[in-house]
Amino acid sequence: MSKLADLLQLTLQGIAPVYGNEAEPADDLKAMQTAINAIRLHWLGEGVLQLSPAPGDDRGLSLLLSAGIHGNETAPVELLDQLLKRILMGELRLRCRLLVVFGNPQAMRQGVRYIEQDLNRLFNGRHKDSQGFEAKRAASLERFAADFFRGANLKKSLHYDLHTAIRGSKIEQFALYPFAENRLHSRAELKRLQSAGISAVLLQNRPATTFTAYSYAQLGVEAITLELGKARPFGQNQEINLQKLQSVIERLIEGDESHPPDAFLDGLQLFTVSREIIKQSDHFRLHLSDNIENFSPLKQYSLLAEDGDMRWQVDEANARIIFPNAKVQNGQRAGLIIVPAAQAI
Repeated sequence: MSKLADLLQLTLQGIAPVYGNEAEPADDLKAMQTAINAIRLHWLGEGVLQLSPAPGDDRGLSLLLSAGIHGNETAPVELLDQLLKRILMGELRLRCRLLVVFGNPQAMRQGVRYIEQDLNRLFNGRHKDSQGFEAKRAASLERFAADFFRGANLKKSLHYDLHTAIRGSKIEQFALYPFAENRLHSRAELKRLQSAGISAVLLQNRPATTFTAYSYAQLGVEAITLELGKARPFGQNQEINLQKLQSVIERLIEGDESHPPDAFLDGLQLFTVSREIIKQSDHFRLHLSDNIENFSPLKQYSLLAEDGDMRWQVDEANARIIFPNAKVQNGQRAGLIIVPAAQAI
């Protein structure tokens, strides 16, 4: 079997696939192509593999699955590795166009969140204002995604970006659904998320610089970020249960795009962003416990954060906090104040 069948090991070892026993540096971006069981494999670059179904098997869906945008979030990487191997061993029948992306190979190899700067803050063109490895990688990933979805049926195009969180969460598995002008969030996609084990969805209401925000706003595809538990090293993810998500992704891979009945949306918790907390300087202070969990309630009228003369007070009723992190770089988001969504989908 071609070395392309083991994308994760190629990525972690930093080598490019070759035919034979020799290896080349992974930064030599020669496009490698082969076929396994009539499935065409096209290695586009380090950590990026496109698969095309056997003739006659294509049901028209274009599916992008990404993980490892943060290098220490390993459970989603292991899931994609398992799915890829099952496809190439013939245990899953590929009936869609599939692009598998391991986002930040250098950070994955070092077991760290990022090398120089947070890759998931550099999309939607933000990389043009920056330099370094992650900025170049964001530009490359945008190009790979744009090329993959170009000419595809947008009604049958989907991008799941799989993550785990730095901290624990009162709602362990949740999703972030990006924003775009003049576009509504899809009830059908929300139903699919709930069937995948997602308990809450943050319906974003402003532009963002994440990978899925780029796919959703710029490419016009359905794109959703999934947070699937707490970040752990490779081989230590036994406590994270991804069976429901795996089942949904397997059905998509095999061409089944059906949704649960309408009533299945009942019970899914929907939130929206009230405010972003942006760290402006080294004087920033977040008045929360270091081990506070995502979705923790915030006491109304309490002081949440300070940055010099700037103060964030919790004015909102029923507010919660997600992604609190006082250690982000200046100019970046140090947390989100979220509230229950005012309207049902």
